[in-house]
Amino acid sequence: MKWVTLISFIFLFSSATSRNLQRVAREAEYKSEIAHRYNDLKEETFKAVTMVTFAQYLQRCSYEGLSKLVKDVVDLAQKCVANEDAPECTKSLPAIFLDEICQVEKLRDSYGAMADCCSKADPERNQCFLSFKVPQPDFVEPYQRPGTDVICKEYQDNRVSLLGHFIYSVARRNPFLYAPTILSLAADYEHALQSCCKESDVGACLDEKAVAIEERAKKVSVKQQYSCGILEKFGERTFKADKLVLLSQKYPRAPLSEILKIVHDVKDIYKECCEGDMVECMDDRAELMTYICSKQDVFSSKIKDCCEKPVVERSQCIIESDFDEKPENLPSVVEKYVQDKEVCKSFEAGQDAFLAELIYEYSRRHPEFSTQLILRVTKGYEALLEKCCKTDNPAECYGNAHEELSKHVKETEDVVKTNCDLLATHGEADFLKALLIRYTKKMPQVSTHTLLEIGKKMTAVGTKCCQLPEDRRLPCSEGYLSIVIQDMCRRQETTPINDNVSHCCSDSYAYRRPCFTAMGVDTKYVPPPFDPEMFSFDELLVNLIKRKPQMTEEQIKTIAEGFTAMVDKCCKQSDIETCFGEEGANLIVQSRATLGIGA
Repeated sequence: MKWVTLISFIFLFSSATSRNLQRVAREAEYKSEIAHRYNDLKEETFKAVTMVTFAQYLQRCSYEGLSKLVKDVVDLAQKCVANEDAPECTKSLPAIFLDEICQVEKLRDSYGAMADCCSKADPERNQCFLSFKVPQPDFVEPYQRPGTDVICKEYQDNRVSLLGHFIYSVARRNPFLYAPTILSLAADYEHALQSCCKESDVGACLDEKAVAIEERAKKVSVKQQYSCGILEKFGERTFKADKLVLLSQKYPRAPLSEILKIVHDVKDIYKECCEGDMVECMDDRAELMTYICSKQDVFSSKIKDCCEKPVVERSQCIIESDFDEKPENLPSVVEKYVQDKEVCKSFEAGQDAFLAELIYEYSRRHPEFSTQLILRVTKGYEALLEKCCKTDNPAECYGNAHEELSKHVKETEDVVKTNCDLLATHGEADFLKALLIRYTKKMPQVSTHTLLEIGKKMTAVGTKCCQLPEDRRLPCSEGYLSIVIQDMCRRQETTPINDNVSHCCSDSYAYRRPCFTAMGVDTKYVPPPFDPEMFSFDELLVNLIKRKPQMTEEQIKTIAEGFTAMVDKCCKQSDIETCFGEEGANLIVQSRATLGIGA
């Protein structure tokens, strides 16, 4: 059985769950999707999410211009609530929003080729519009809050308008941030106003809280874009397998049947959010959180405070809540999946159900592992059973499964320990140098700027994760490294790097990080001609490795010693710039000789 079919059991199981049957029954009451969503969300939230949707598609539009589009959609929703049989009420929500956009006067004048999307049929039309969204656009100013002297009165007198402008500003600057998150940030902003307007120094208070809100927005946005990227690149089954691991770790006391229900709904919700369908994204996520809160005793003891919050704040709170404690005295999975002589019977009778249960059981016992590591272990076990169940003595064949699969765990733990030890011993600067050496050899085609950017991101991962308790280091490290790698792979799609990178990016989600770790020097790389003008102090090391990716540690050491000696000498001179110019040229000559590079 192929890995891509591993989680198909989830489709079969969850499509018939009681929660989904309730949703189908409820939706059958409505002939109009827009009427249904308006009634669910109520007017203020529906208006806010409609503004988010338009601001993310039409990032250059003014608040006043978008307010007119919002009014058109709200008027239609109210009309459809009153009469669902009206012809225009049967359209899907994405079609309603895109039709409204395509009716904007002079759309081409402001957005150029994006106007061509209007000639496409759905769903290609939506995919076309999504491709024109600009992350962190330089043509959009950061949110400018009203002056300290007027903001509290503004909030008191014009709350809806003030918060509306905040939502508009955040949405157009973050076109891939999900609507529930943007509304949650708006709630944080409102709480900040309520708190700070009681303080003597309103501005200082708001400045401090604004930093926290901005950091949270960046963190959540990166994770959401990562999830959308995995869903798009590897498909629904890999995405659901990843979420099955995470939810089993987060809610280890919940039965598998409940976890599978949530996994199915989470996939549907992410699909809506990733496709820009923010009204359905908002409504369905709120409904899912209401369901989880109605069964706190089943899911988690950690979400009580979250469930007491208003709807717009509840979902992000639950998503960010801690893992619940796992049940005590859980038996080892070795008993059922290795020592049992009848494993092959269970595996062959229903492979998907068998392996989904293994993921659940293994994950709830190991919150200290990353989702990717657990998927590697499961994939390795699946391959082992496929081989062993064809032999004359399967039990003997898979009897060493625990030892075999422990190699995946050891490899990951060793990588984390090695890098955390290097960071602790040598500090961030030397850690960054080590990463630059490592990744310039793997990807010498990548620009120096991008290599430095990747190196700094990886160093930040180390700084963040290596200081955590032992049981959180591994999931933190591999989780955030997977995000850095995903960003690298996204660039690879538009600007191919080399065959090794392409293979690691596309072959397996679970094995991406080990693939990059094990990647060697790109032997097919043809270096550029040597140019003395390339010398730059920050970029020297990267450029030299680009000239000769096969350079040895001894050669690197010799060049590094020369660089250190140059810095020591020149920093003592009165004319530092002239010294660096002269000694820099000498260093290039010496480095070229060390590497055996001709003129």
